[in-house]
Amino acid sequence: MAELIRLSAAHEAEPQRLPRNIEAEAAFLGAILIDNRIIEDVSIKLQPDHFFEPLHGRIFDQIQRLMDRNMLVTPVTLKPFFEADEAMRELGGPGYLIKLTADGAGLIGARDFAQQIYDLALLRELVTVGRTLVDNALDTSESVDPKGQIEAAESALYKVAEGEGETGSMKSFLTASTEAIKNVEKALNSGGSLSGITTGLSSINAKCGGLHNSDLVILAGRPGMGKTSLATNIAFNAARRWVQEREDGIEESKGSGAKVAFFSLEMSADQLATRILAEQSGISSELLRMGKISRDDFRELSRASRELQELPLYIDDTPALTIAALRTRARRLQRRHGIGLIVVDYLQLLQGSSRANDNRVNEISEISRGLKTLAKELSIPVVALSQLSRAVEQREDKTPMLSDLRESGSIEQDADMVWFVYREDYYELMKKPDEGTPAFEAWNEKMERIHGIAELIISKQRHGSTGRVRMKFEAKITRFSDLADDQYADMGYD
Repeated sequence: MAELIRLSAAHEAEPQRLPRNIEAEAAFLGAILIDNRIIEDVSIKLQPDHFFEPLHGRIFDQIQRLMDRNMLVTPVTLKPFFEADEAMRELGGPGYLIKLTADGAGLIGARDFAQQIYDLALLRELVTVGRTLVDNALDTSESVDPKGQIEAAESALYKVAEGEGETGSMKSFLTASTEAIKNVEKALNSGGSLSGITTGLSSINAKCGGLHNSDLVILAGRPGMGKTSLATNIAFNAARRWVQEREDGIEESKGSGAKVAFFSLEMSADQLATRILAEQSGISSELLRMGKISRDDFRELSRASRELQELPLYIDDTPALTIAALRTRARRLQRRHGIGLIVVDYLQLLQGSSRANDNRVNEISEISRGLKTLAKELSIPVVALSQLSRAVEQREDKTPMLSDLRESGSIEQDADMVWFVYREDYYELMKKPDEGTPAFEAWNEKMERIHGIAELIISKQRHGSTGRVRMKFEAKITRFSDLADDQYADMGYD
């Protein structure tokens, strides 16, 4: 076809011929124009940017738009959209659309043509990544950061592997709004309270709508408040919901569970597993560690262990991880296992690049930005635990606030949500007066009222209001749960 020869010739002047097959693109478009049902048979997600010839990309884009409106797509219905197209005019005008359908060979191999168009687009992305990698590696100036280049190259390769690359960075408002409508529909189907991944706690889900894709959630608290316990509970609940939904035949895209990656920089994998087993078996984690359990308790523990064997909860307990190494491992886990939630315990134990180590505030800023970037890159929620400064202990009112976030204001800035775990009974227990005194009676009465009650203080939330959620905390088995009846109602401020 003379027109295709002209299209090919227009690109031949390139110093290095990029992988492409313009004839396959034309044959595939022609097949769709002959039989619109072909596009429904193509399993891969072709996008207009996957076509090497920009005109073919525009034609495919318009085909998709018309089909979304349930319209018949033929050269005749497409004609009005291309009468002013300069590239089309050079090929003889909208009559080019009719010429695409002249050869019906594409009807037979439409799937193969679509696959080849997609594969060649990925190869072109690889060429782009390779060129950038070589150009950057040849730069020997003092400002060069080899480790940063390696991480950037791996990030680019990950995007190519996921079928995105350069083509995935720009989204039309149609694409973005369609995704938003899906989230609203998901919340509607869940009863109006859950549009993201479940935390397993109805009170938190009702306040936040779950954990949302691309969000960085900072879960902070002073030592002893139970932030690791809450993070472990959330990770377990999300993984268990994922298993339950697969058993119930619920599609993954419509579910609220997730496979979870837990990066534990403070505790070992077996210590985390002990916490989860204690929670599920109802046996004190302290007694488990000391072995002070009965045979019946051991049988209950074995039962809980068997039930949890298939849990999609992956624990990485490598100490002193750098933010770059964590991002590398997270990408690998998503590629291999399809993780949908990341938990990091805790942020201050991560390390930044060597360039940031001379300033702790800069290092923490780099780490918080890196975690937010990871959440956006993988399009999954990241829950990062954080320590609070000792300023909390020096105040009469021990309730934490945003200014208590340790070592950097960038944590607050980068986070989409900031949660504080606060247990008043922890501090009240230290004030115990002598027994038999009037003060003891008042203290005892207050302890009965607040014992086992924890608060989740939501101090920042991009998607909604701030507030407080009351929960039950069982310290012996490190389990958070909803309060009975309506006791867990939001006590919040806005």
